[in-house]
Amino acid sequence: MTLLEHLRRMARNNLWSNDRLYRAVLALQPGEFEAKRTSFFPSIKETLNHIIAVDRLYLDFLTDGGLGAAAYDTFVPFDDVASLAVAQADFDRKLIAFCDRLSEADLDRRVITDRREDGLIPERIGDILAHVFLHDIHHRGQVHAMLSGTSVPPPQLDEFLLDYDIKLREAEVERLGL
Repeated sequence: MTLLEHLRRMARNNLWSNDRLYRAVLALQPGEFEAKRTSFFPSIKETLNHIIAVDRLYLDFLTDGGLGAAAYDTFVPFDDVASLAVAQADFDRKLIAFCDRLSEADLDRRVITDRREDGLIPERIGDILAHVFLHDIHHRGQVHAMLSGTSVPPPQLDEFLLDYDIKLREAEVERLGL
């Protein structure tokens, strides 16, 4: 498997993992989504909003969207989980489409990232994508842990890449068009 194939699988894993996580979050009791919790961001709501805000920032960098840091600065957090879930799924499908259009050579191509006072930093597309996936996994893990203190059990999020895993999640993979 090439690095590009792996990154494409990771983009699909993002959609699948977010779908599973959001189905759990959508089942929370009133008040649990925004309740204060112990984590890097102090609620499930704030953590999920952070994930999509950063996702949108990096996709702007990857596509030379021209917004730069403003892609993050102008992000308006979602107040309700249903709208946030739709927005995240839409983003995840855009990221899949972006990865599907890439060639192996594109992974070494550099795009400009706007680091505000630290300047405009050229970064490799392959490195940015790896960072986005690590960032999302990191914060999904925090939401997963926060769910442990709610009325909804956290879903399994690591059964995707292995052949054995696909058999376990075949219906979900099919429903998502993966």
